[in-house]
Amino acid sequence: MLSKVPWPPDFDRENDRRSILRSILANTEDPRTTVGELYVNDPVAFINDWCITYDPRNAAKVLPPKMPFLLFPKQEELVQFFLACLHKQEFGLVEKCRDMGATWVAASFSVWLWCFVPGSAVGWGSRKEALLDRLGDPSSIFQKMRMIIDELPGYILPEGFNPQTHNHFMKITGPHGSTITGESGDSIGRGGRTSLYFLDEAAHLERPELVEASLGDNTSCRIDLSSVNGSGNVFHRKRFSGAVQVFIMDWRDHPGKTGAWYDKRREEAEAMGLMHIFAQEVDRDYNSSVEGVLIPGKWVQAAVDAHIKLGIKQIGDKRAGFDVADEGGDVNALTLIHGVIVTGIHSWGDGDTMESTAKAFRICEHDKTHTMIFDSVGVGAGAKAAARRIETPVTAIPYNGVGVHKPKREYTEGKKNEDMFASGSAQDWWLLRDKFLATYNAVVKGKDADHSSLISIPSNLEGAQQLISELSQVIKTSDARGRVLIAKTPSGTKSPNLADSLKMACSPSTEKKGPSIRVL
Repeated sequence: MLSKVPWPPDFDRENDRRSILRSILANTEDPRTTVGELYVNDPVAFINDWCITYDPRNAAKVLPPKMPFLLFPKQEELVQFFLACLHKQEFGLVEKCRDMGATWVAASFSVWLWCFVPGSAVGWGSRKEALLDRLGDPSSIFQKMRMIIDELPGYILPEGFNPQTHNHFMKITGPHGSTITGESGDSIGRGGRTSLYFLDEAAHLERPELVEASLGDNTSCRIDLSSVNGSGNVFHRKRFSGAVQVFIMDWRDHPGKTGAWYDKRREEAEAMGLMHIFAQEVDRDYNSSVEGVLIPGKWVQAAVDAHIKLGIKQIGDKRAGFDVADEGGDVNALTLIHGVIVTGIHSWGDGDTMESTAKAFRICEHDKTHTMIFDSVGVGAGAKAAARRIETPVTAIPYNGVGVHKPKREYTEGKKNEDMFASGSAQDWWLLRDKFLATYNAVVKGKDADHSSLISIPSNLEGAQQLISELSQVIKTSDARGRVLIAKTPSGTKSPNLADSLKMACSPSTEKKGPSIRVL
């Protein structure tokens, strides 16, 4: 049962309660055995009875800086999430807004495990050593745990524990064989195997791929905790992969954060020109911190189920875009669209170019999609050769994205396509952007629009979330002549294959020209 803690709690009353509890347990026949029976299976009770937290901002308020740690309901759920991941030996990810106390919860959980599970090994990783441990600095993780341990009575601490002997820089040990160790930067994961590993602010690591390689065989239970930091990076990809257990801490889950608090913070951010920071740290918007996003996340979200919101019928041409896998762990991507409604999202990494092209044709045949536009440059040249050898009723149209479509036509008054776009691919990305903007204006702002100019992504399609996240990864830049250029892979991201395949499926440059590869 989750506790219902008033906010802020009555800390004086709680200190009195803890004082009485301490006295009662000290006078039992065997306090160590009693506390073991009380808390060995109940980390929530342990934290609520014994742990403390610290907030220096309280020095300017009526609240004390050092306070009893009383979990609010969402924090209790977080403890149970940690416990479930540990028992099931699963990987977990905590997506949080700022100031939710998640690190204090994880630090308290680490101390509970260290106290009551002999031989346990907890690992902590962070991008900087100073964030992990700086003696005397309660903002560092190990100092948080030391502060908690310092408040515990001797009958809770492991028997024989001596802070002079067992408390070290980035390492807390015990005579019962339990350890808590820390690692930072590129050394994360190189310190040996652990029962549980916490990776703090995982979305902000400088070289996350290197950390993934180091941590791969370190533990069977790892939990990444972080605020969001852009799209396409490792944390973002894991968050939407479906391969890890996800726990979300929204600002609304904090009993002290009200609508009035949110409005005030938002007004302050707007006044200081920091809305991108506010959206990232409060609203958990993955795309807010990225400058120059071609298709903003709010436009993409407006397109989710837009056909339902706007009453768009599933009519018109059926087309598919096929993005052929590059080397280095890339994946093949195939997106199907009927009229303006996305009807199929497929990705796979197995098979050579011939096998993958054949698979793409089979999916199109099954869907009765008779036109497939495919990337025909680079590795796509292999798909072009494969398409010539495969018997299929599907018309395959090669796409190279080099030349601008209808270069002399005006995109806007006084500006021709050839003056607006640096390539055909940049033009097609921009025209896809126009579709999402028109959909946003129709759904959110109620503007009239020709349904053929819109786009809709059904929320129940498998792979929809991955496509949605990729669409807001693409960045717009410009060349020396001011023409639109596209950057698909900002630093730390992988190629947005699904988004690329949707761009090809929607490309007007392939509607009236080919040549087609085969029509039977």
